[in-house]
Amino acid sequence: MPLCAWLALTASSASGQQPATESTKGAPASPSSQPPPAEALSTEGGPLTLEQAVQLAAKRNEVALAAEQQSEAARARLARARAFFFPELTGTGTYTRRLNEVTREVGGQTVVIQRNNAFNANFVASLPLFDARGIFLYRAARRDGDAAELEAVEARRQIGFEAANAFLATLAQEQVYRAAEQRLAFARQSLQDASARAKAGLASSNDVTRAELEAASAEVQMSNARNAAQTTRLELGFLLVSSVKGTLASPDALLSDASRPLQAHASLADGALDRRPDILAARLRVDALEESAKEPLARLLPTLGASATYRLTNEAGLAGRTGDGFLGVNLIWNFFDGGERYAERRERVALARAAELQVQATTRRVDVDIEQARVALENAQAALAQSDLAVRTARQNAEEQGILYRQGLSTALTVADASLRQFEAEVAYAQSRFALGVALLGLRAAVGLDPLGKEP
Repeated sequence: MPLCAWLALTASSASGQQPATESTKGAPASPSSQPPPAEALSTEGGPLTLEQAVQLAAKRNEVALAAEQQSEAARARLARARAFFFPELTGTGTYTRRLNEVTREVGGQTVVIQRNNAFNANFVASLPLFDARGIFLYRAARRDGDAAELEAVEARRQIGFEAANAFLATLAQEQVYRAAEQRLAFARQSLQDASARAKAGLASSNDVTRAELEAASAEVQMSNARNAAQTTRLELGFLLVSSVKGTLASPDALLSDASRPLQAHASLADGALDRRPDILAARLRVDALEESAKEPLARLLPTLGASATYRLTNEAGLAGRTGDGFLGVNLIWNFFDGGERYAERRERVALARAAELQVQATTRRVDVDIEQARVALENAQAALAQSDLAVRTARQNAEEQGILYRQGLSTALTVADASLRQFEAEVAYAQSRFALGVALLGLRAAVGLDPLGKEP
C-alpha cells in the first residue's frame, strides 16, 4: 500500500474514526509456480533493520523473481538468434517392409534391387553462408537481452523502495500506537483524579463524566492505532514474503541523511539519466526496434547456403554401394514478395519512433521528478521542525493542565482537550519524522539510486 494511504489511515485514527484496512491480497494459484514460503522473520538476534528488509524483498518477492525470469527468457531468445549462424545437422531413418523382393541378373550374378526388409538412413548438414537478416535479428535480440537484465535490476530497485516505504509506515503506525497508549494512561489518571475530587466535594459529577468520556475515547483511539499498526506490519510481511515478528530498528542512518541541508543532496542529480535502469532499458528497447526495422530490407539481398547429405542403406542396388553422399550450394533470391517486406519495414519503423518518443518523454520527466523530490524533502524537513516544537509544547501543556486540575485551578474539559492536543501532536510528529525518510527515498528513486543510497 502506498505511504499516502497509511498517512490517511493515521489521520482517520487521530480523528476518532475506525480505519479501513486493505483487502487481503490474493493467494497464489499454484504453490509450484511460486518460491517456497519462507519462515517468519525472527528478531531474536536483533531488530529487523531497513537494510535487511530491502535485501529480503529484492531476494524473495515474486515481482523481482518474475523479472529475473523475464531476463532469463531474453537470454534464451538471444541464444536462439545466435543459432542462426551455426550449422544444422539432422538425421532420419526409414524401415520398409515389402511383400516381394526384387532382384536382377547382372553379369551372371543376382543383384537385389529391393529387399523385403529395407533400411535407409539420411544425414543432412546445412550451413548458411550469407543471410543478412540474421545480422539484424541477432543485434535486436542482444539489445532486448540487455534491456531485460536492466529491467530486472529496476524491478528489484522498485520492490526495495516499496519495502522501505512499508517499513517506515510500520514504524510510524507503531509510534502512533505508543502515543495512543500514553493518552489512555493520561486519561485514566485524569479519571482517577476527577473521581477523587468528586468524592471530596471539590468537583462536580460532570467532571467525572467528562473524564470517563475522554478515557473511552482514548481507548478507542488505541484500538484503532493497534489495528493500523498490525495492518502495516502485515503489508510489510507481504512484501518480504515472510511474516514479521518482533521489533523494527529505527532507520537512524536514513533519517540522519534526510535531515542534512538540501545542498548536501544536490550532487545526487548528477548522472541520473545514465544511472536509472528504466531509462537505460528503454533506450535499449528503442535500439532493438531499430535493428529489427532493418531486417525487412535485408530480404532484398540473396541468401547463400551450403548443404551436405550422406545416405546409408542395405540395398546396394545396381551401383553396389550402401553409402553415398553429395555436397550442394543453394542461392535463393526473392525478387518480389508482394510488398510484404516494405509493409513490415514501415510498421517496425513506426514502432521504433513511438518508443523513442516515449523515451524522450520519460527522460524529460526525470528532471521534474528530481525537482519534486527536492521540494518534498524540503517541506518534510520544515514539517518535522514544526512538529517537534508542537509536540514539546503539547506535552508541557498537558502536564501543566494536569497539575492545575489537581490543584482545582482547571476543569476536566480543559484537561481532556490538552490530552487530545498532545495525542494529535504526537501523531503529527510520527508522520513528519518518517515522512522525512520517505521524501529522501523519493529523491533516491528519482536519481536512480537504490533505497540504501547505492547505485543499483
